[in-house]
Amino acid sequence: MDHITLRYDSVLSDVHMLLPNARHLMTRLNHVGQPVFISNFKILSDVERLDNNDPGENAAEEKCDDPREKDTNATQGKVGDEGGQGNVEPCLDEDGDLDITHRPRKNPVQDSSRDFVCPIILKQSNPSLEQEEGNTDEEVDECIKDILRIEHTMATPLEDVGKQVWRGAFFLADFILSQTAMFSGATVLELGAGMGLTSIIMATRAKTVYCTDVGEDLLSMCKKNVTLNSHLTEPAGGEVRVRQLDWLQHSLCTDVEVDFSWTEEEVADMYDNTSFIVAADVCYDDDLTDGLFRTLYRLCSNFTHTCTIFISIEKRMNFTLRNMDVSCDAYNYFSHSLSQLRDLEDGRCSFRVEQLPSNVAQFLLYERTEQLELWKVTATPLPFDEARPDTEQLSSSPGFTQEQRSAADLSMQCAPVNS
Repeated sequence: MDHITLRYDSVLSDVHMLLPNARHLMTRLNHVGQPVFISNFKILSDVERLDNNDPGENAAEEKCDDPREKDTNATQGKVGDEGGQGNVEPCLDEDGDLDITHRPRKNPVQDSSRDFVCPIILKQSNPSLEQEEGNTDEEVDECIKDILRIEHTMATPLEDVGKQVWRGAFFLADFILSQTAMFSGATVLELGAGMGLTSIIMATRAKTVYCTDVGEDLLSMCKKNVTLNSHLTEPAGGEVRVRQLDWLQHSLCTDVEVDFSWTEEEVADMYDNTSFIVAADVCYDDDLTDGLFRTLYRLCSNFTHTCTIFISIEKRMNFTLRNMDVSCDAYNYFSHSLSQLRDLEDGRCSFRVEQLPSNVAQFLLYERTEQLELWKVTATPLPFDEARPDTEQLSSSPGFTQEQRSAADLSMQCAPVNS
């Protein structure tokens, strides 16, 4: 295979296009014939870490000294500031179209701090290139002790974007690394884990992480990444268990003949002990968003304890012919679903929703954009005398559709019974 031909429906993560000091080496083809790359992401030390307490002042640092920002900051004020760009009318060309001034970019050869990565394969990488010739085992161990190694694909159709790495996963990983005490010794469930980056980082803090997604090929790649990063998780005492969890199914697969199935003990442990649920950048499609919130509701309704949910999301601007304007339809639908969850009154549990500050310290090198958001949902079970399946109350609930409430009713029937 000499090169990749990008199809019209190919999706490529921004993380792979312009990543500082990264080497992307093709290692193999996965089970469905997609080229698999391995990338190294350095976990920054306290001295190296980027402080984002003031996003306005540290914008250049957050974007890894992007040369484009220097020119922009020199000519534009902050939005809303006097003399800035807050109330300036957009510039139009002679045809009435929006006239966009492109920011100048340095020659990548001259800017040695950034390497451009294009989705073109000249040849398969030699595994011996992954470590420098002549290094001893001790030197190699010292070199990789703070390196996160992730296998991933580079460009995929929309249905396979979980095989790539996305900024939302890095953003949630930053939050996890900044909250050492919060997750210490906890049992955590990740939904839509993709390549497992967030679960691996969580395992450096938590005791047990159930890393879940759907698709045998994707889960195989995810499990490989867990093995590649045992040098990070084992010293911390954390364990990552890669398991299948389909948001369209109402029960967990416990068939021993099926790969990545659950054991009965794991199902009981997950329901009894999960304190946190995390999801990184999984709401880019309305059907997936519906599936996520149905799953969250089903799980939290079956917990007997309070559970905290953290969801990272990136606003993505798209021009739509329907509106003839730029919009964030996927984000708007996600926001609406959050409101529905918050307002849900079914007598089983209550949900409190809040947006967290986005200025958490940056432990991993990626382009931190202002479109990244982090949301916290606290699910609290109601007292037993209030937590009763009231059909009339469910039918009048403003939160979920009839299909969602039917799924919730079925989940109660399938709830694990603890002895």
